[in-house]
Amino acid sequence: MIVNPRIYASSTTRILRQLRMDRRTVAMILFVPSLIMVLLYFLYQNVPTPPGQIPLFDRIAITMLGIIPFIVMFLVTSIAMQRERSSGTLERLLTTPLSKLDLLAGYGTAFSIAAAAQAALACAVAFGFLSLTTQGSIFWVILIAVVNAVLGVALGLLCSAFARTEFQAVQFMPVIVIPQLLLCGLLVPRGQLPQWLEWISNVLPLSYAVEALQQVATHTGTTALMWRDLGVVVLFVLVALSLGAATLRRRTP
Repeated sequence: MIVNPRIYASSTTRILRQLRMDRRTVAMILFVPSLIMVLLYFLYQNVPTPPGQIPLFDRIAITMLGIIPFIVMFLVTSIAMQRERSSGTLERLLTTPLSKLDLLAGYGTAFSIAAAAQAALACAVAFGFLSLTTQGSIFWVILIAVVNAVLGVALGLLCSAFARTEFQAVQFMPVIVIPQLLLCGLLVPRGQLPQWLEWISNVLPLSYAVEALQQVATHTGTTALMWRDLGVVVLFVLVALSLGAATLRRRTP
């Protein structure tokens, strides 16, 4: 199945127009990550930093710049797609020449644009106003944050295929997001996990996104490990979108 450029562009434009009209969703996408970064700053503001150690805010914040967009975009996308299905819009769209791949590509592109704006704003707040520091370039932080947000979009589209209501779409968050949050290396370094949990961590995409950000935080240039991790996350995105296209239903039974 090949994406039709004209239909794909039209689908992307329609979704962006709908998104722009939903001001609450736009506000959630753009401002929630930045507000959480501000909260983290004040949370760790008075935590002492041992000599020779990275400040706790810097260590946590660089990781959260990748995690928060993933969570927000997963939630927004899964609900948006389920709303299209339950309202009958999806069924009407798929009676036109619009293919499933055109639709998912349009969603992926539209929400990726929103994710880029989200990541840029969150990084501007973190680096510009909260004095976050990192060894690597801010550009790589933004890029990884955007890719991670697109991962949230792809998994949200995939999970929405198995939900019958918007509430059920939200219920996928504890199943898909929380285990990755616990095992990605944010709370406990992955190398210190019990072996069976480390094995699970090794097949979760968020683990690689966090590791890529940690590479940027501790190295002045790009590393082979960072590129490998970024490639793994992109592969997960492509697989999730492909599975989403294969499992997409016209409407909820």
